[in-house]
Amino acid sequence: MITEELIIQVKQLIIDSLRIEGMSPDEIETDAPLFGEGLGLDSIDALQLVVAMENDFGVIVPDAATGTVVFQSVRSMAGYIAENRT
Repeated sequence: MITEELIIQVKQLIIDSLRIEGMSPDEIETDAPLFGEGLGLDSIDALQLVVAMENDFGVIVPDAATGTVVFQSVRSMAGYIAENRT
């Protein structure tokens, strides 16, 4: 189940793992795309998020196809974490 607390944790994970200075979790839209028009992340950012998710939540993103689905938005990340957390 996706909780508001988990959404905030995911936003903070993005800020911390990508070292985005001067941004608070409130400034990241939950349903906005993470790549392209949204936060403007790139493939290197995705790799950093994969590592951070594994370290913080014990969740593994096994392949690029899964990553494409997981990293669509903060909500999709939180949903994946909620379903696969160890």
